[in-house]
Amino acid sequence: MRPRARAAARIALGAALLALLLWWVDPRALALVLRGADPAWLALGLASAVAANVASALRWWALARWLGAGVRAGWALATYFRGVAINALLPGAVVGGDLYRTHALARTGLPLLEAGVSVLTDRLSGLWLLVVVGAAAAAFGLAAGEAAAVAPLAAMLGGHGHGVLAGLALLLLLLPLAVLLGWQRGVARPQADGGAAERPWHRRLVLIAHRPRALAQYSWQVLGSTAVQLLSIGTLACGGAAVGVDLPWWAWAAVAVPVFLLATLPVSFGGWGTREAAAIVALGAFGVGAPQAVAVSMLYGLAALAQALGGLGLLLGRRG
Repeated sequence: MRPRARAAARIALGAALLALLLWWVDPRALALVLRGADPAWLALGLASAVAANVASALRWWALARWLGAGVRAGWALATYFRGVAINALLPGAVVGGDLYRTHALARTGLPLLEAGVSVLTDRLSGLWLLVVVGAAAAAFGLAAGEAAAVAPLAAMLGGHGHGVLAGLALLLLLLPLAVLLGWQRGVARPQADGGAAERPWHRRLVLIAHRPRALAQYSWQVLGSTAVQLLSIGTLACGGAAVGVDLPWWAWAAVAVPVFLLATLPVSFGGWGTREAAAIVALGAFGVGAPQAVAVSMLYGLAALAQALGGLGLLLGRRG
């Protein structure tokens, strides 16, 4: 009963937070904003969201293949969209879908540790590039003198805010590469002494760092994660355009960081509630009213929900 109690608590917490936000922004004002949404922008946003998940699935597939999985791209796409359905329709944000992908990959023959590493690395690389893109975009906004909305941040960083943010983006981009090179050069590769399943977990992680073409895989993860985040930010911006929110591209990239990060917290139901709270704060910094901010966030969530229904069909149509 304990897992069920935790799941019920998450559902209740997410529902309560969302209900509180809806009450606070005035449901009638929110309904008016949503009724006026432009269908063409909504369709473009949905297409961008689907493309983002396809790119994300192929990024994970490339990583899993590098780790030794003998799976096809079609299998990775179907499994990924099943995970999307679990993320959106069950409590726990991204945790449930990631666990499903890990066990699905392990059932194909890849050891559980390597399967888990593939999913964890895939998830972290996406969040990592989200912060990189957001920091770089904010740096551009500051450098271009268009960042009045982040004036407190600019004042805190002094007259070199754009340089600090650009440096942060570069540091975050190169940090995993430095860690990988450190593992490769500072940790000797273990001698083969039996099957991978017989080695302690830390030795197997060292072996992963020493796998051939590790630097090439790092490059593919950077490119794939950048594409995923740009397409996801595009979905958010399309939702904004649909309801009349006009912001520069860099602002949408900066706003996406708190909005997407809070949606991944395992304390909500499919990201609902935490995502809308972040949108109110982040978009409010750019002068966007609460009803429009919540509408933008909800439209983003509905794009994810539409894909989750397709993933649900895959879950019901084929076990595992």
